[in-house]
Amino acid sequence: MKKIEAFIRHEAFEPIRMELLELGFPSLSISEVKGSGRQKGITERYRGAELTNWLRPKVKIECVVASGDVQTVVDAILKHARTGSIGDGKVFVLPVEEAYRIRTGESGEETLQAHPGVAAQAAS
Repeated sequence: MKKIEAFIRHEAFEPIRMELLELGFPSLSISEVKGSGRQKGITERYRGAELTNWLRPKVKIECVVASGDVQTVVDAILKHARTGSIGDGKVFVLPVEEAYRIRTGESGEETLQAHPGVAAQAAS
């Protein structure tokens, strides 16, 4: 299993969510975050003073998928998040050692809500 974390622009979220839903990946955790990187800050005037905000708002998407489904999910994120401009974001793929469903005690890939064989169907 792998955990995918993506930091993206707000406007890219809805198309990504819709495609992941269509591909059979309904389970996402979403956070509104701020961060800094290569994207420059925004300078504004407030009460006669110039203020530069270096922290830019982003959306953080997190999902845990079977190792075989990672490329399908990453491709969907890249497809909708890439504009070619600085500030498009980043995607990280991390190993997940184990997962447990609290309600039933199930463990491993049984806890994932993706439909089996999603990556194989998408590749066909």
